[in-house]
Amino acid sequence: MTEYGRGRGPEPWHPEDPLYGDQGWTGHQTQQGQAPYGDPHQGYPQEQQYQQQYPEQQQYAQQPQYEQQQYPQQEYQQQGQYPQYPQQQAYAPQAPQAPQQPMYDSQGWDTGQGQYAVPAPADPYAGADPYAQQAVAGYPGEAPDLYATPEAYPPPQPPGRRHVEPAPQEDEESDSALSADGGRDGDGDGDEPSGGGRRGGRSKGGKGGKAKERSGAACLVATLVIVAVLGGGGYYGYTYLKDRFATAEDYAGEGTGETVDVEIPKGSTLAQMGNILKKQGIVASVEAFTTAAGVNPKGKTIQAGVYTLRKKMSGAAAVAFMTDPAKLNVITVPEGKRNVEVYKAIDARLGKPAGTTEDIAKREAKNLGLPAWAGNNPKLIDPLEGFLYPARYDVGKDSTPESLLKQMVKNATDKYAELGIEGKARELGLENPLQVVTVASLVNAEGKNHEDFRKMSEVVYNRLKKTNDVTNQKLEFDSTFNYIKGTSDLNFSMKEARSLDNPYNTHFVRGLPPGPIGNPGAEALTATLNPDHGGWMFFVSVDGITTTFTQTYEEHQTLVAEFLERQKQKNGG
Repeated sequence: MTEYGRGRGPEPWHPEDPLYGDQGWTGHQTQQGQAPYGDPHQGYPQEQQYQQQYPEQQQYAQQPQYEQQQYPQQEYQQQGQYPQYPQQQAYAPQAPQAPQQPMYDSQGWDTGQGQYAVPAPADPYAGADPYAQQAVAGYPGEAPDLYATPEAYPPPQPPGRRHVEPAPQEDEESDSALSADGGRDGDGDGDEPSGGGRRGGRSKGGKGGKAKERSGAACLVATLVIVAVLGGGGYYGYTYLKDRFATAEDYAGEGTGETVDVEIPKGSTLAQMGNILKKQGIVASVEAFTTAAGVNPKGKTIQAGVYTLRKKMSGAAAVAFMTDPAKLNVITVPEGKRNVEVYKAIDARLGKPAGTTEDIAKREAKNLGLPAWAGNNPKLIDPLEGFLYPARYDVGKDSTPESLLKQMVKNATDKYAELGIEGKARELGLENPLQVVTVASLVNAEGKNHEDFRKMSEVVYNRLKKTNDVTNQKLEFDSTFNYIKGTSDLNFSMKEARSLDNPYNTHFVRGLPPGPIGNPGAEALTATLNPDHGGWMFFVSVDGITTTFTQTYEEHQTLVAEFLERQKQKNGG
């Protein structure tokens, strides 16, 4: 056998030897301040006696283990009764040095601990253990017994008797907390010492009580969590099944007498509409509204805007109401519509007496937001004409004639600024931006469709030219005569039209009327700023639908004759 500390004889090594164990046993590591196995400083009594008898050998015994250099094992047989022991090998890093002198015990025999060496120069760091980083005892006689003191670890056990000890459990409370609680480190008087390295003053029963309390609390928390999860899951499961399979909640009938103005934004889906109605108390549920809209053939044609609806209406009643355009609480200004018609629509929608809005418009014209270049001509019939921009306007419970007129004027002013009509007026041979709007109103009134607008604007500009000797700079638009009369007749007395002295009558005066004769839309405005340049001078609508444009008066006379013949046959003449 090659285990350190065991011989080949029948007598075992003394169990009190601190190095008792096998050489390959690494379960017990070297403690700080303790030299590793094989260190000559870990001497035995016979070595200490020998070192006292031979002091000249001490300087070699102080060499640290890592400076030893191994040489082939030298065995010395003691006289008759001691077996031969193998030399202990060192596993620390080797440093070259002179061989050491062998060590002898009290009987003069080699112990196997030392190795041959020759004296070497004194090493100032020979007393320091490079691994433990603590000073090594200066003399062998001063080396402490590492296993005999009360603070020492128990001696290492042989491999056959090893067992893993459970790690000690730390107290859950800190030392400071224990000390602050009435001296819980002890029994309060300090007379009873702590035994076995454990803290005194804490009974096992008390600790068990704490554990039981924590265990009970944990069980209670776990139970509450389980109940909450099951309850929440059951609730959401019930809600899901109800929403999935149950009939949607709905009201019955046309609703109560209480009305609410509800605004539906542009681009709203049916579900979004239903959500708005539900929040306002109109319908009982979103599903009731969307289901009714899906059944109604017009359900997907509901327009954005303001609706005056009753509370607690059935989903079907709400859908039927909102699919009727007449029920939409809005005011729509069509392209080319005259102001007098817009005023009537506002009065009707707001429930005002007839003429209320028109009176406000004439009285408050300067306070409704007109631009500086508008409304200054005293010959204007209506300063707001051309400034009630064509669009759809929502009407709510707070709407007034003034608020609606201001919104319309603002939209028109913003659009004119966007198109830059102030800067383009001179380019078109016009005197001011108001004339641009006036031309656009004529184009919108005379054109039958949007495709004709650019040609119609070309006709206006050509007739306004000073070189026009055919009409002598007269526009001769029937729409201007109808504007004065407040009519829209195609058949009227041309003799009357040419004799009526009115600044708006283009059959009587040259040039443009003082102001617009309607509210032009975006396409008419764009066409006015970009005429066709086709040289058109005349136009006529033979069938009342299609407008035909000509460049010469002869072509125009032919078309006029055709038109008169059609009118004669239509009237039974």
